[in-house]
Amino acid sequence: MKAEYDLSKMKSRRNPYASRLKTPVSMRLSGDVVEYFKAMAAESGVPYQSLINLYLRDCVAQHRKIEIGWPKASA
Repeated sequence: MKAEYDLSKMKSRRNPYASRLKTPVSMRLSGDVVEYFKAMAAESGVPYQSLINLYLRDCVAQHRKIEIGWPKASA
């Protein structure tokens, strides 16, 4: 192994994974949701943030939409 390498003649190139970079976000999740994914992470050996991302990615791929029905106020 050389003590030094000359990188001055090296050509630069685009990062092939740049389109897959993740966007950091801050969100509040219920404690039971976090514990659920942390338990799955312990079983599978995959970080819980990755499991949450995989689940949400599957929702996107399946075009899942949540239906929220707010209770109507009675007068």
